[in-house]
Amino acid sequence: MNSIKSVPARVLSRRPGHSLEAEREQFDKTQAISISKAINTQEAPVKEKHARRIILGTHHEKGAFTFWSYAIGLPLPSSSILSWKFCHVLHKVLRDGHPNVLHDCQRHRSNIREIGDLWGHLHDRYGQLVNVYTKLLLTKISFHLKHPQFPAGLEVTDEVLEKTAGTDVNNIFQLTVEMFDYMDCELRLSESVFRQLNTAIAVSQMSSGQCRLAPLIQVIQDCSHLYHYTVKLMFKLHACLPADTLQGHRDRFHEQFHSLRNFFRRASDMLYFKRLIQIPRLPEGPPNFLRASALAEHIKPVVVIPEEAPEDEEPENLIEISTGPPAEEPAVVADLFEQTFGPPNGSLKDDRDVQIETLKREVETLRAELEKIRLEAQRYVSQLKGQVNALEAELEEQRKQKQKALVDNEQLRHELAQLQAAQREGERSQGLREEAEKKASAIEARYHKLKEKHSELIGTHAELLRKNADTAKQLTVTQQSQEEVARVKEQLVFQMEQVKRESEVKLEEQSDLLEKLKKELEAKAGELARAQEALTRTEQSGSELSSRLDTLSAEKAALSSEVQRREAELLAAQGLVREKEAALSSERQRSSQESAELRGQLAGKESQEQELRRRLLDQQFEVLRSTAAEAERILQDAVAKLDDPLHLRCTSSPDYLVSRAQAALDAMSALEKGHAQYLVSRSDASALVAALTQFSYLAADTIVNGGATSHLAPTDPADRLVDTCRECGARALELMGQLQEQQTLHQARPGLVRTPLQGILQLGQELKPKSLDVRQEELGAMVDKEMAATSAAIEDAVRRIEDMMNQARQASSGVKLEVNERILNSCTDLMKAIRLLVTTSTSLQKEIVESGRGAATQQEFYAKNSRWTEGLISASKAVGWGATQLVYVAPGRRRTGWCSTRASTKSSSSAPTRSQPAQPSSWLPPR
Repeated sequence: MNSIKSVPARVLSRRPGHSLEAEREQFDKTQAISISKAINTQEAPVKEKHARRIILGTHHEKGAFTFWSYAIGLPLPSSSILSWKFCHVLHKVLRDGHPNVLHDCQRHRSNIREIGDLWGHLHDRYGQLVNVYTKLLLTKISFHLKHPQFPAGLEVTDEVLEKTAGTDVNNIFQLTVEMFDYMDCELRLSESVFRQLNTAIAVSQMSSGQCRLAPLIQVIQDCSHLYHYTVKLMFKLHACLPADTLQGHRDRFHEQFHSLRNFFRRASDMLYFKRLIQIPRLPEGPPNFLRASALAEHIKPVVVIPEEAPEDEEPENLIEISTGPPAEEPAVVADLFEQTFGPPNGSLKDDRDVQIETLKREVETLRAELEKIRLEAQRYVSQLKGQVNALEAELEEQRKQKQKALVDNEQLRHELAQLQAAQREGERSQGLREEAEKKASAIEARYHKLKEKHSELIGTHAELLRKNADTAKQLTVTQQSQEEVARVKEQLVFQMEQVKRESEVKLEEQSDLLEKLKKELEAKAGELARAQEALTRTEQSGSELSSRLDTLSAEKAALSSEVQRREAELLAAQGLVREKEAALSSERQRSSQESAELRGQLAGKESQEQELRRRLLDQQFEVLRSTAAEAERILQDAVAKLDDPLHLRCTSSPDYLVSRAQAALDAMSALEKGHAQYLVSRSDASALVAALTQFSYLAADTIVNGGATSHLAPTDPADRLVDTCRECGARALELMGQLQEQQTLHQARPGLVRTPLQGILQLGQELKPKSLDVRQEELGAMVDKEMAATSAAIEDAVRRIEDMMNQARQASSGVKLEVNERILNSCTDLMKAIRLLVTTSTSLQKEIVESGRGAATQQEFYAKNSRWTEGLISASKAVGWGATQLVYVAPGRRRTGWCSTRASTKSSSSAPTRSQPAQPSSWLPPR
């Protein structure tokens, strides 16, 4: 099909006798009717006359503004057939419309992408086709914007192609790749359509089949040009680069060649295409790029559109306009112009009735469509209300989960404190056990020493017995030393008894008197040595003891019995020692068992503590993730309002936008601090969650108010403000996505959102009015008036807080009453402070005026210092407004979503919205 090269002057000229406004109204009406008839939910192909009128409209207004203004209002998400026909009409407008259509479509890329993504996620036959078609349209727009030498119809000469490719092999290589991508999108659409239809002739003649096949006419036209250009570029690449380097290009071209040849063959066999388009035939095999002479064998495929089509099937081409005089134009152009704009010289009188009837029918049709649109809007409103209720319920559930998480966090902290106390108790028990082991080892060492001393004592006793036997033999020789022997005997008996007593005492006090026993044993050893010396002396005096031999024999028997008794006592002492040893062993075993049990309990407590710590970290991250997800939904809703047609009526002041942007910047600092704290210690995410909640609300509020402020701003600042808001939303959404993943949490950089917020703040300050529109003569009266109004507002706020306190006492009880009373008492104290502030500032104001005005009046002083006066008025307004707002956020007031509801018996003002802050009329600055 040949694209439109020029439009006759009589087509684009205005009709004489009609004003510009009337012509524009008639043009908009005609375009609206054509768009509504071309893009509808009927499963039938788009009629050519409606598409041709839309395309002529783009040439008439030199763009597609009117087309997009109506297309945005179409309910595309509700019908896949409607979206499919929209894509078809948009494809035709891109190919045959005015060149400026491409730039208008570029501004609506997001709308096209959203429609494709929406239907791509749904299991709908037309929906899948819409997803593929939108990708093709986006690729087409991007390609032609990047390469403006190629018109949207893709019809250029070989010289233009050579000039566009240039001599740089890198540019040729990149252009070839982009054309391959372009061809892939075209072929993917054709394959998707044929996959849903079989090639039977009956299917191609049905309206449902023709609805799917109609867009393939534009695909055939695009593919024929793309195939020719890729062949040219491939031969040029092979002339510059080695064949091995271009193996991937050749493989991709061969695959596209076979797909395109199969597509042309299947389409040419269908009766539907035979009547509308003449499809070229490709050669049996692809060109041989390794042979440069093969380029001469290449034949450019040409698509031919019949100039006239049957009445039931209109041709796909728009207008065949020649370069000759207007008298030689086809009659169909004149008819189409007369149907669209009317006859050049006005209508005849006998045609007016026909036109009136036609207009009446069109009005009825439009009324029916308007009613349908109204019902559809009501259905959407009900759906949105249901979604709002669901979101409120989900928000309440999130709040409950957050509260539960906080309670669990406190419980975990309490359990952690208990575990730490148990750990300290275990450490103390470990110290006691080690001390007991040291004491046991000391006792055991003392026991071994005592045992050695006991063995030494037994040896000494045996030696004494032997020496006593020798002495007894010597006593048989002499009786002269009988008295000495008796004395020695008494000493020995006394010593034995003393040793016995000492042994019993030492056995009873073995842990405390071991060292004393050692010293006593050493003393006994000395005494035994002295006894041995005495025995030696006795041997020397044996002659004297011979007379006492008989007496000593009797005493010997007594001494033997005493020795036996002593041995029995020693055996008893050994048994007692064995009992003590057994008790000590059992005590040591029990201590080791208790130590093992304590170690096991300590290990269990440590594992439990680790598990609790892990649960705490998981719960903290889950709270953070849910908060980030909720913040992401809030920001998405705010960004969506920038493109919402219903938001166009919302406005906001630059002052309020500046305050919201400054609050968002302050919240950004808290968010960065909370993020840094959470990265250091992930066991406590409360600071980050609180900062994230506040930041998401303030950022969303800033974005919405930025869009509302742009509706009243000049065009250039408004566009920059909307773009900055979009950038802020995109960066904030990226930050929310990073905060929801463990892997990207440490990579999140909250500071990136600061730059667009500062841009919004700067634009808001630029849009602020430079001064109040108040005459200087009225400044003095306004200062007194605003100060008096501030005092009255504070008194009214105090009275309202007292009324709310009385109502709370009557309607509440228990903890709720205590909390409400505390809050209201705090509010009362705050109002007292505000009252004192107003009183003090009034007195200070009077002192400043009296000291600075001199001989001038107060009005002259205020007029002279207008900047200071305006600041004083603004401060008075802010104090009064803050006091009034304090009443509305007290207990009993309810704030939900983006607006707050005032419930008062004396006032029923409307609720403030996000885009327009609610301020009492007495505080509004004069404009």
